[in-house]
Amino acid sequence: MLYLFRLEKAKNVTPGPQNNEERKRNDTNIKNSIFAAMSKIYTTEITSDQIASDNPLHQRLLKPYFVSHQWIKGDLLEVGCGQGRGIDWLLPSIASYSAIDKIESAVAELRKKYSSGNFVSGHLPPLPYPDSSFDSLVSFQVIEHIENDALFLKEIFRVLRPGGVALITTPNRIQSLSRNPWHIREYTSPELTRLAETIFPKVEMKGVVGNEKVMMYHESNRKSVNKIMRWDIFDLQHKLPAYILRTPYDLLNRMNRNKLQTSSDELVRDITVEDYVITDEGASGLDLFLIVRK
Repeated sequence: MLYLFRLEKAKNVTPGPQNNEERKRNDTNIKNSIFAAMSKIYTTEITSDQIASDNPLHQRLLKPYFVSHQWIKGDLLEVGCGQGRGIDWLLPSIASYSAIDKIESAVAELRKKYSSGNFVSGHLPPLPYPDSSFDSLVSFQVIEHIENDALFLKEIFRVLRPGGVALITTPNRIQSLSRNPWHIREYTSPELTRLAETIFPKVEMKGVVGNEKVMMYHESNRKSVNKIMRWDIFDLQHKLPAYILRTPYDLLNRMNRNKLQTSSDELVRDITVEDYVITDEGASGLDLFLIVRK
């Protein structure tokens, strides 16, 4: 995740101090402004529709919600609802909506907005629901963050009713541009398929792909990331612990997205959910789109 520091307050600091005391006072004010801004963050791991440079990824993450009506019904559970990016896409197709997420502040806001929903905050797995509680389940961009991914899928199987369906998305590792230190692991299509087949009797793998416009952006992104990674001559991204890499990853990621927006603003702005397609070839997708049935 990449922190977008809101540094507007720092602009109010008087420039050009005339002596050491003023310089020290000015430096302190700037540092305080930065630390205060860090408490109000957006991240590149949790994309926002409020940040223009996030738009291509935001639209890509919306696509599974946009097409979910083809599979979901009845009582639905969303595992990892975040800030509720796609709830409005889900509600017309289901009888009831429940959700769990580890971020209590996000869950609290969703409780206010969707009074008919059942929202729970907590870490997982396990899932805090009885056996056979739901007809449908969606979990988008979550499994890559779960240490025990087999238990995670077993819990999904457990809470589904017989005949129930779960939709799961995750980045396709072969399309990733660098190591993401916020992910425990990433998968190829065969890897995730094999894991799911050890738990579910019916497994289908699809992919989220982009049209020519999306792939033009993706290729520009790849070239830009490769320029950055040339400085990693010791391959530290694969050698250092994840917790050390998270802050530099976030900073560089945000800088890169902003750079891409500056150089191709119209392309970044004009990408919509319609520019992404669900394909039967999971291996070619930017994201894997797994469909499992109990």
